Amino acid sequence: MRLSLGQREALWAYVFLAIPLAFFLYFRIFPTFQALGLSLYEWHADPGARKFVGLEHYERLLEDPLFRRALTNTFLYTLLGVPSQLFLGLAIALLLQRVKVARDFFRAVYFAPYVTPAVAVAWVWSWMLSPHFGLVNEILTLVGLPPQPFLQSPTQALPTVTWVVVWQNLGFQVVLFLAGLESIPRQYYEAARIDGGEGWRLFRHITWPLLNPVLVFSVVIATIGYLQLFTQVVNLNFTDQGGPLNSTLTLALYIYQLAFLRFQLGYAAAVTVVLFALIFLITLVQLRVFTRKVEL
Repeated sequence: MRLSLGQREALWAYVFLAIPLAFFLYFRIFPTFQALGLSLYEWHADPGARKFVGLEHYERLLEDPLFRRALTNTFLYTLLGVPSQLFLGLAIALLLQRVKVARDFFRAVYFAPYVTPAVAVAWVWSWMLSPHFGLVNEILTLVGLPPQPFLQSPTQALPTVTWVVVWQNLGFQVVLFLAGLESIPRQYYEAARIDGGEGWRLFRHITWPLLNPVLVFSVVIATIGYLQLFTQVVNLNFTDQGGPLNSTLTLALYIYQLAFLRFQLGYAAAVTVVLFALIFLITLVQLRVFTRKVEL
């Protein structure tokens, strides 16, 4: 049977789509089901010593104070970091849009921290925030303010880590919002100005609705990043990972500690399944809430 041109194009499209789909299924979906299966066993790295325990690990989660602390901290990181990151990113993008000279230079300056390895960023900020010889406390002393413990304080550690993560990821949001702002046709603004629209009204009725696709993408990506927060938490306070007093412990870090420090692989898999379910459900809710039809 001879295929038409359209059928051949569709066939080759499915062939090329099958390659990344197979990669995604094998390296993403299959390990997820493996973790779900492993969470039903008690296992300490010895393949011959697996013991089926059913839902015992999930029942243990309900009584685990460290899991509850890690879960609470993870939500706090998300609630503090995502809105701050999006607000600052959009504000800076709106300002940069008005810059006519050296715009690419400023864009590169804001984007540079994002492409810098997170470990390097964390170590530099760890030194700058040191309560004894850190640059930040030296500046506070010069202006007459008392030095702050920052990462050594159970109350200040989590907001401090959040600020570092926001600072590093801010450039990504700036570039995204700049791309979204520059894709909005100028004719809409010109027509609105003829009708007397200015300032806030232009932003509310034109800029904000047309930025919705960028906003949805930014919210989802940022939320997933904060729910999986690990590298900065580990390296900002390397001698007390997750501390002080577990005040910066995240679910991802707790999974690492369970699996590779305590070798409780089955229990770590149960926490992984919970984290996956949280990310999946929150992403679905965000897509449902933030995605809307644009009407001008």
